[in-house]
Amino acid sequence: MNETEGRLLEEAVQSAGSIAIAGHIRPDGDCVGACLGLYNYLQENYNSSFDKEITVYMEDIPEAFRFLKNSEKPVWEFSQKKKYDLFIVLDCSSEDRLGDALAYFKDAGRTLCFDHHISNGGFAGDTVLHADYSSTSEVLFTCMDEKKISKAVAEALYLGIVHDTGVFKHSCTSEQTMIIAGRLLSMGVDSTKVIDGTFYEKSYIENQILGRCLMESMLVLDGRVILSYLNYKTMRLYGVVPANLSGIIDQLRVTKGTEVAIFIYESQPQHLKVSLRSNGNVDVSKTAVFFGGGGHKKAAGYEVHGFMHDAINNLLAGIEHQLDGQ
Repeated sequence: MNETEGRLLEEAVQSAGSIAIAGHIRPDGDCVGACLGLYNYLQENYNSSFDKEITVYMEDIPEAFRFLKNSEKPVWEFSQKKKYDLFIVLDCSSEDRLGDALAYFKDAGRTLCFDHHISNGGFAGDTVLHADYSSTSEVLFTCMDEKKISKAVAEALYLGIVHDTGVFKHSCTSEQTMIIAGRLLSMGVDSTKVIDGTFYEKSYIENQILGRCLMESMLVLDGRVILSYLNYKTMRLYGVVPANLSGIIDQLRVTKGTEVAIFIYESQPQHLKVSLRSNGNVDVSKTAVFFGGGGHKKAAGYEVHGFMHDAINNLLAGIEHQLDGQ
């Protein structure tokens, strides 16, 4: 446990009567794991002797993650005027990625952020940022009292680490990451259940759309970049939602000889979500930040409004500039 950062969390929670927890919009595995991990940790350790109101805000949690304890608790309703004593932000690099929860964040008495995105500019009142950690779930573990971590908390944090490391394959995986993962397993986490059930297992339609994206992918910039995209019409044809597209960018990334993988999908007409992965020296977070997004050197993303063709051309110009500068 990092004692200084652990005391920061302890003091902030102890002094608050009402607490909100939120991550970024369209939550991924690390966001869900961190939010539910912290929610369970606070409920189990601070609500036995203290009457605290603790609310976690998240958009729809993917079905595969709903085995986690209290996965039914998150809400995404903001019709009421609410002022929290403490608002804790997790895995979110900028306030605009809080979505509708931003109003509660801005009105809170105190704000605290735990993150690992290098693009985080410190928008919260207090920020615990470790850009060299694999995930926000890893950051949280180092701030918690290990003796107070239950199996339910461990499952959530382990899921977050698994997803942001690509099952311990990505370069963000460190010796510390593996040690923490081992400690979480010792708390009763079923590794096979978490990894196969939430990372590898796919529905028939998810395999179909993955196959189509691979079949229609293209190599550009002298084969150094692989690109695939889905337009809104195709999304509607297959009846898929963003949650069905996990794993596509990671499969593109392992294409031999490529340095950058790009996957773009059109969630609504002319509303594009761009995912970037790097195998080499290209810092995709720089490109993402330029277009208003964020992330890490090896994994980043952003959203943009416009036509697919224009978005691809603009993006490739930025990637080419980095490739030529190597």
